[in-house]
Order: sequence, then C-alpha cells, then structure tokens
Amino acid sequence: MGADTSNGRRAALVTGASSGIGLAIAEMLAGEGYDLTIASRTQAKLEAAAARPTFAAVEVQAIPTDVGDTAAIASLVEAHRERFGRLDVLVNNAGLGVAGELAQIKDKHIDLQLNVNLRAPIVFCREAEPLLRAAGAEHGEALIVNTSSITGKIGEPGLGVYSATKHGLVGFTQALQRELGPAGIKTTVLCPGFVDTDLSDYVKESVPADTMICSEDVAEAVRALLRLSSNCVIPEIMLVQRGLVGLP
Repeated sequence: MGADTSNGRRAALVTGASSGIGLAIAEMLAGEGYDLTIASRTQAKLEAAAARPTFAAVEVQAIPTDVGDTAAIASLVEAHRERFGRLDVLVNNAGLGVAGELAQIKDKHIDLQLNVNLRAPIVFCREAEPLLRAAGAEHGEALIVNTSSITGKIGEPGLGVYSATKHGLVGFTQALQRELGPAGIKTTVLCPGFVDTDLSDYVKESVPADTMICSEDVAEAVRALLRLSSNCVIPEIMLVQRGLVGLP
C-alpha cells in the first residue's frame, strides 16, 4: 500500500449503500480496512446499515443523499473530504429501474432513471476527481467502480430506458478508464444479472430468488479488484447466474 491516512487506513465512498449490493460492497471494504462514507436516500435504513457490527473496526459516516441533485453530490464528496482527507475507492452503486413498454413510458420516469443511473455517476466522478487523482499519484491504485447491469450489455424488453442508462454507464466507464488511467486511477464497470435484492422483486415469480446472484458475489468481485497490482486493470466484470443464455 502507499502512504497511510492519519489513522493508517484508506477511504472509500459508496452510494446506494443501505442495502443489497451497495451494503455488501461497503461491508467488504470495511473488512479490508477502509474508512467509509456511505450514502442512500433513506436516513433510517442508512443509519441501521451503519450500525452493523461489520463496521465496528473502521470509521463510517452515513449521509442521506439524493443523487439526482448535483448540489447534494458535491456536498457529499466535500463531507467525505472533510472527514477523511482522501478518497481511494469510489463506488457508484445507486440505481433504480421503472418497468414499462414503450407506450407506457412516462417523461418523469425517463428523467428519473437518466438522472440516477447515468447522470449521477458522471457527476460523482467529476466532483471526486481531485481526490482520486491524489490517491492515484500516491499509490497508482485509486479505483472507480460503476454498477451497471446485464441489461447494459443486452437490452431487455420492457426495460428500455433502464437498459439505455446502463449501456450509457458502460460507455462512460470505458471512456473514463482511457482518460484517467494514466493518472493511476482504475475504472471498472460491473454488469450483474439478477441479484437477490429488492430491485429484482418484480421478476421473482419467474426467476426464483434462490437461483439469483448474491450481493456478496458482487462484493467479492470488487475485492478481487483491490488485490490487483497497479499495472493490472479489469475494465468490465459480467456476473451471470447459472443457466443464463443469449450473451453477446
């Protein structure tokens, strides 16, 4: 590892961290010794998450945040900087989907998904860039992880807008790796299939929860990224449940 923080730890910021994939990644990072800023929309769920025993050995601040609000994103990144003074890992995990066939798509649902799933990660990366560049200059292993979806690789009927935002996030991540890689910042996009979280409740009648990927599977993929040498980059990780066909 490079130079330490004042308490000997690196620091990470995780959005969508009150449950599911985001919480699993945050808990994994805590186990790896990272101090954390965790964010999500609902204060009560976020505070309950922050109180979990897995965070006992590190410093955690929990900040309710509307990631659709640019000012709120800037405020969150600044609060992280003030608390920890550094940012080694940024995980853009917050996301949502609104199902509906083309004729049913409402303008407000288009805007909501574009703002949360695509615009917010772009703004987070922009606001966090100075801190990430500082970490990259220090140890060459600063990391951005963007959570896309298998629908970011294969468009899904009835999820056209969601699929579009997730495809966009894949493209943004690819561009970011080429732009920021020389500064010691690695960028990876995660493209999981159905994960057993609340976001997948709509499909659990046809895809049983016990056949889905676990949130911890996704967290373990991120842990693997932390183990790489500074010379090794994995631009994209697809996590697919057993038996899924039709991959490109």
